[in-house]
Amino acid sequence: MKFEELQLQEDILRAVKEEGYTEPSPIQEEAIPPVLLGRDLLGTAQTGTGKTAAFALPIIQSIINKRNNNKKRKIGAIILTPTRELALQISESFEAYGKYTTVKCTAIFGGVSEKPQISAVRNGVDVLVATPGRLIDLLDRQEIDLRHIHTFVMDEADRMLDMGFIHDVKRIIKWLPIERQTLLFSATMPPEIQKLSAKLLKNPVRIEVAPVSSTVDIIDQTVYFVDKANKKLLLIDLLKKNKFSSVLVFTRTKHGADRVVKDLKRVAMEALAIHGNKSQGARQTALQAFKTGEIKVLVATDIAARGIDIDELTCVVNYDLPNISETYVHRIGRTGRAGLGGRAIAFCDIDEKAYLKDIEKLINKKIEVVEGHKYPMEILEPVPKDIKKQLDRIEKHGLQSNKPKTNPKNKQTQKSRPTQKSKPQSRQATATAKKPSDTQAKGKPHRSTDKSAKRTTKR
Repeated sequence: MKFEELQLQEDILRAVKEEGYTEPSPIQEEAIPPVLLGRDLLGTAQTGTGKTAAFALPIIQSIINKRNNNKKRKIGAIILTPTRELALQISESFEAYGKYTTVKCTAIFGGVSEKPQISAVRNGVDVLVATPGRLIDLLDRQEIDLRHIHTFVMDEADRMLDMGFIHDVKRIIKWLPIERQTLLFSATMPPEIQKLSAKLLKNPVRIEVAPVSSTVDIIDQTVYFVDKANKKLLLIDLLKKNKFSSVLVFTRTKHGADRVVKDLKRVAMEALAIHGNKSQGARQTALQAFKTGEIKVLVATDIAARGIDIDELTCVVNYDLPNISETYVHRIGRTGRAGLGGRAIAFCDIDEKAYLKDIEKLINKKIEVVEGHKYPMEILEPVPKDIKKQLDRIEKHGLQSNKPKTNPKNKQTQKSRPTQKSKPQSRQATATAKKPSDTQAKGKPHRSTDKSAKRTTKR
């Protein structure tokens, strides 16, 4: 099938062609016709299947058909996403697909000033892409009006559930018109999302493309058994030998991501980290540097597992294996996109072997083990649980000293303090303390209950 057969307008087809698309992906082929007809839709599709275009193209056409050019622009479609990065990328996709139309789109998200976002909304937009927190904030302040919404899209629904946004989503739904078209996309369908979809959708068209258990076959997946302490050495060795043009490295924690970047920079390998502790500006700078090839290595936590859209990403490295098997699939889905080949490398220490077993069970495939590398696993017994908890806590929050903090202005040592406190005051010291000050002696009485002293002063 060709895009021309999907009944899209010429201006949209022209933009799609310039983006390099000639044939629709399976989810685009199945979703676009019913969405154009105004049907609700429930789509199960993993990352990299082309679902953004599956809802963006028909929404752009719907807005063009429904617009009244004599009236001010009103928000006609809203797309709810879990992360800032995904919100920006969806907004960029709308701009690319609608560049030969008059449809305007803007994104609102936290972590940056709301003033430019409020200004853009006040100037009039047709499509609003938003994260839940910032949207609720502006709704509470009456800066956004959702009364004219005709299409509501909830993207990455399961990710929103994982990030604790499900209650925010339910609040937002109350602001929407009852009569509307609703499109819900999710990589997986946990029970909570199934319940939500049953309430939101009316007689939906159901589409399932590339289930999460079926990882992309063209991705070359390998695993290295390595001790935790040697992962950084193995990563450096692989990067030097393979000369990858772009590598996305996933770590379990924010501190872990920063530590990997430092390890790489020590051997003159440029890398940047992207995670929740980074400001929005720093995250966008890192993403842009990675997309343009300024840096070849981007280190990320799972906040970036979905939403990073980078063409021709050559390799994904699971520096730490995730404890949720589906997350592995979403991570490696960053490579091998649009039919291109890709490579996924996993590092597995002794404590992660159970995670590897769960992942292989999910994808129904044994991942090829690389033997004979420079840093083979030598620790063959799992770390005791109590020690592992302490190590995980240190890894998550960073190494913190148990030494009590001292005030630099206070020159007294810790040893001298108890000695001073333990010494009782001498009689002489007590008498000195009770002795009136010089100002009192000069006639300025200290506030006291001694009435005779006051009478003497008055005379």
